[in-house]
Parts: sequence; C-alpha cells; structure tokens
Amino acid sequence: MKEEKQIFTVSELTQSIKFVLESAFENISVEGEISNFRSHISGHWYFNLKDENAVINCTMWRGLNNYVFFTPQDGMKVVVTGRITVYPPRGNYQIDVRSMKPAGEGELQAAFERLKQKLKAEGLFDEERKRNIPFFPNKIGIVTAIDGAAIRDMISVAERRFPLVELIIVPTKVQGSGAAEDIVDSLNKLNKLKDIDVIIVARGGGSIEDLWAFNEEIVARAIYKSRIPVITGIGHEIDFTIADFVSDLRAPTPSVAMELATPDQEELKNAITYAVEHIEESIEQSISEYKQRIHDVLDSYMFRYPFEKVRNFYQKIDNLFYKISQQIEKKFLLAEIETQKYFSIINSYDIEKTLKKGFALIRQDDKFVTRKQFYNPEKHVLIRFFDGEIKLEKK
Repeated sequence: MKEEKQIFTVSELTQSIKFVLESAFENISVEGEISNFRSHISGHWYFNLKDENAVINCTMWRGLNNYVFFTPQDGMKVVVTGRITVYPPRGNYQIDVRSMKPAGEGELQAAFERLKQKLKAEGLFDEERKRNIPFFPNKIGIVTAIDGAAIRDMISVAERRFPLVELIIVPTKVQGSGAAEDIVDSLNKLNKLKDIDVIIVARGGGSIEDLWAFNEEIVARAIYKSRIPVITGIGHEIDFTIADFVSDLRAPTPSVAMELATPDQEELKNAITYAVEHIEESIEQSISEYKQRIHDVLDSYMFRYPFEKVRNFYQKIDNLFYKISQQIEKKFLLAEIETQKYFSIINSYDIEKTLKKGFALIRQDDKFVTRKQFYNPEKHVLIRFFDGEIKLEKK
C-alpha cells in the first residue's frame, strides 16, 4: 500500500524550522559589516550584518546593548555573539545578539576618522569659535571619575597653584557602556550653574576602548554646545580623542589641564612684588615731577605779581558785562519795534475806525449783510454808522 505524503501547514513548517535553527545555532559568533543601524525609542537596536555575498537581520535588546562601550555605526565591522531566532509571523530569521565588539582596533580607528571628518566639515573644530580660558577662575567644574587618580592629581595641582579656586566635581562614569551619556549629563548639569568659569573634562590613560566614550558624537556635541569654556585632559600626551578637537583647549593630561585652568600663586606673588616696586618708583618720580612744577609755578610771573593777574581778570569781567548789556539793550529795542508793528496791524482792523471813514454796517435778524444777495427787502434793517444807528421798517 502506498504511504501517504505528510502535508504541513505554514505554521507547522515554520515551527519545525524554528526548532531546528534555534537548536542548531544557540550560541554563535558572526563577523560582518553593520548597515541600516537604528536605535529605537524603546532602547532596542535593529541592524543588518552583511558581507560581500549575504546579509542577515540582527536585534539587540535594551539592557544587553548597555554593555557595548561604543555606538555602532554603519560601515563598522563587528563581531556579534548570540543565537539564531525565527520570527514566525514574517517567516524570517535573525540573530538575537547578546554581545558585540569591534572586529579589531582598526575598526575603532576607522570609526574615529569618519566621525572626525564629519564634525570637522560641520565646523565643530574651527579655531575661531573657541573661547579664551579665564585667567582668574573663581569656580572650576570637573567632569571625571570620583575614584580615579586623575581627580586626586587635579586637586593636588589646584591646591599648589591656586588654593583660592573652588572646585565643583561632578562624579562621572568615564569608561564603558553608558559613559558617553553620563559625560553629557554632567556637562549639562554644570552648564545650568551660573557661576562656573571653566569646565575640565578628564580621565587617566588607557586603551582606545577605555577612552572611547570621549570619541562619541553626543559627547562632542555637548562640549560644542557648552556655554562655559571646556578644557580636556584625557589619557596621556599621545592620546587624542574627538572631545580634544572640539574643546576650547586640549591638555595632554588631567594635571596639565588643571595647570592651564589656574594661575600659579608663586608667579602671582612675583608679579605683585614687581608691581609694588614699579608703583613705588612711579610714585616717587611723579612726586619729584609735581614738586618741580610747583617750584616753577611759585617762580612764575603770576605769583610774583598776583594782584596784577587779578586786575586783568577784573578788566575782562567789566568788558564782558559791557558787551552783555549792549546786547540786551539791542534785543529790547528790536522787540519794541516789532511790538509797534503788530500794534499797527491790529489797529488797522479796528471797526470803529472803519466806520469813522464813512462806512456802515447793515444787519438783519442779528446777522450782518455782507453781500447784496443776502439782503431781504421783506425784513427790518438796522444800519449802523459811526455816530449812531438807523432802523428801517419793512415795506
């Protein structure tokens, strides 16, 4: 008898494939190039991993990706470790990533160069936008780890060089996952304070992985947006990070960063001593010069004949009074002439004088008749002459 061929439903087939794949690839490591990287608002990461012949979808859940010390970028080669999972509704498979690391130190260096060129093109490294560091800071904000050697060195330098300065230390994670976000948060906190004069962002030396938080784009942009000047002192003299290029001043070490942020009290004392000596010499010279000027004045004609000078001033005052009185009289005369002119104009409009010349005023209904057309023969008429009035009754 012929055996019947088994027929699967889509769901049954997919579940079978899911079981086989997930059982066979529970813990694998895959190297490839990242593409279409997306950091979802939920905190999960979605991206593709590809080589020249194939591509596979990848997902890395929030919580697990917190342990990745760098921010993945398209084009970066990485090694991911995880398991194959199948998503039945779409019938596709993906890598459920549990850990991620660069494929080599060269990949981090390549990512460093890509970000460096991008930010340089945007003008974040331009020298003309960098601000001067204040010479006498009252308060210095420090972004660094509270338990590292860097903070102890910086405090020691500040106490030696300029003990008057106040240090505002914001304990910050400076290495590993979440360090970049913590650095940004610390910078924002200091920028909310109104009396910070300069900020130092620092950490001790380490590998490129250890310093990678200072190569993250969010840190670079936070330094760029800081309203307070920023000095970076990261790693050793040979270490350069993206943060160093963006900062207002780069120091080779944290200790040197504090030296650049503070004046040296010994140099200040020497400068004050020199200034005091210079001021004393200047005062003595000024006293000598004024003394000579006083002697010259006392020997002058004015002091030998003081009343002669006073008489000259009296004469000048008399001349001025005479000129002023002349000007006042002239003003009064002109004002009187102008007033008489206006009186003459006003008098020419006097109605009594007009009537005296033989003119008369004609009125009807208490209104003056100024034109023939306004005269009404049916109404009473009152004619006013200079010497009296005549009332004419209507016809």
